[in-house]
Amino acid sequence: MQNHPIPSVTEPLQYRAIGIVRGTYKPYEIENFNRGILVDSQGCEIDSVVLGRVVTLMRRHVAIEKPHLWVVYPRCRDSNSLHLQINGIWEPSTLGESRNKSGDVQLINKTNEDINDEIQEGDNYFSIRGELVFTKPERKEIVIKIRQKPRNNNKKNLPFKIFLGGEIPLQFLRHFVNLEVRRDNQKLLIENYEIISSMPRKDKNKASKNKTINITN
Repeated sequence: MQNHPIPSVTEPLQYRAIGIVRGTYKPYEIENFNRGILVDSQGCEIDSVVLGRVVTLMRRHVAIEKPHLWVVYPRCRDSNSLHLQINGIWEPSTLGESRNKSGDVQLINKTNEDINDEIQEGDNYFSIRGELVFTKPERKEIVIKIRQKPRNNNKKNLPFKIFLGGEIPLQFLRHFVNLEVRRDNQKLLIENYEIISSMPRKDKNKASKNKTINITN
């Protein structure tokens, strides 16, 4: 089991949008458990969905009526509307992993009061890495494009955009950036940023030539 809910970066231009939010999950309907809201300690309600095996984990091992530290993927329809995809729960004091004879990971309950469930960055921390495609300094708004790795060879995952509050100079448009972000109610606000590199430019002449060849063939 890793010792942090957000994995370390393994590549210089590794895209990602991941964070942690402490709150209580409330499904809209028991029959439709994977759709609901996360309610934080201030009463802010964030539209959420639960992904994959986390549904089974929550039903079998987690008291959802209590607040937990959730590992989430953020999505933003605009700068004032946050949506979360719940991909896990960070609670090493009570939850762990074991492997069955087939090598599959199974989640189990355990109790260890010496393990701290807090993380150094604190609650509502997000790590955003992607291409800066829009910035409006006078309104302190920026947009980051995130590209996802395809899950299989037959399906192409479309990029998506994250709307953030903060300032990055206009000169860094079309650059790959690493951002430390904090959630404030429905907004994601930049605390620190690092410019990684400029994005490679596409050769339009080469692309046009390749397109012509493909059409001819």
